[in-house]
Amino acid sequence: MRQIQMKARAKINLGLDVIGKRPDGYHDLRMVMQTVNLYDTVKLSVTRSPGVRIKTNLKFLPTDRTNHAFQAAQMLLEEFGIADGVFIDLTKHIPVAAGLAGGSTDAAAVLEGMNRLFDLGLSQEALRERGVKIGADVPYCILKGTALAEGIGEELTVLPPVPDCSIVIAKPDVRVSTKFVYTHLSLDEHTKHPQIDAQIAAIRAHDLEKMCALCGNVLEEVTIPAHPEIAGLKEEMRSGGALAAMMSGSGPSVFGVFEDRKKAEQVYHALKKKPERIQVFLTEPYNPSGVSPASAGGE
Repeated sequence: MRQIQMKARAKINLGLDVIGKRPDGYHDLRMVMQTVNLYDTVKLSVTRSPGVRIKTNLKFLPTDRTNHAFQAAQMLLEEFGIADGVFIDLTKHIPVAAGLAGGSTDAAAVLEGMNRLFDLGLSQEALRERGVKIGADVPYCILKGTALAEGIGEELTVLPPVPDCSIVIAKPDVRVSTKFVYTHLSLDEHTKHPQIDAQIAAIRAHDLEKMCALCGNVLEEVTIPAHPEIAGLKEEMRSGGALAAMMSGSGPSVFGVFEDRKKAEQVYHALKKKPERIQVFLTEPYNPSGVSPASAGGE
C-alpha cells in the first residue's frame, strides 16, 4: 500500500493587524506569522475504493466534507481525475478552534502529501493557489516558517527566522467564534494597531527582545472582554518571565515567548497544575530549510 506521513504544524501570530473591511465582507490583514513545533500527524494511504475517508482520534471532529483535510483531498482527486481513493488517518494534537490554524495546517499537509503520493508535480506556489480556496491560512501553512501575511492572509513574504526562543501555548476551555470577533471589531481612531513594520525590522535585526516588545493583536480588543481568562493567562506568562504574551489569531489560545528555557518550563508546569481545564504545550519556532524570499514571491 502506498502511503505517506506528514507533520501538520501549528502557527502563532506574533503580530496581527486589521487594516479594514473589504467589499466582499472579508478583512484586509497584516500579520507576522510563525510556525511552531506543535503538530498533528497526517497519514495518507492510497485505496482502491474511490473517494476520501477520514479517521481521527477526536470523536467530535467531523470526517465529512466540512473537514478541511477532506476538502483538500477531494479537490486534488477531482482535479486530476484520480481513480484511486485516499484514506486519511488524522491524529490531532493541536487544539481545535484555538487560533492556531489546526484545520488549515491539516489541509496543507494533505495537499502536500497528495502531491507527493500521486506524483502530481505541483509547485509550492501552485499548492498555495489551491489552498486559499479552502481557507485563508492554508497557503501560509504550506509555506511555513516566519512570514508576513497580507490581504486575507494569502499574500506572503518570507522573513528571516526569529531568534531562538521557547514558546508556551495555553488554550483555555472556552469557545471563540471567529465570526463574532470580526463582526464586533471596531476600527476607529482609538484602535491600537500593532507596529508590524517595526516588528519585521526587529526580526531582520535578530533582536528577540524588541520583536517581543512589538507583539500586538488588534483582535484582543474584542475577545478578551468576552473571555477575561485570556488576560489572566497573559499575566501569568508575563509574571513568569515571558518577553511577550499574546493571544493567537482570534483566540482563545495564548502564547508566551521566553528567552530562558527554564522559565518557560516553570510556567508550563505551573499552568499544567492549575485546576482549570487548560491545554498547555511547550514548544519552539519551526522554520523549514531551503525557503527563500523568492520562493514566496517576497522581497
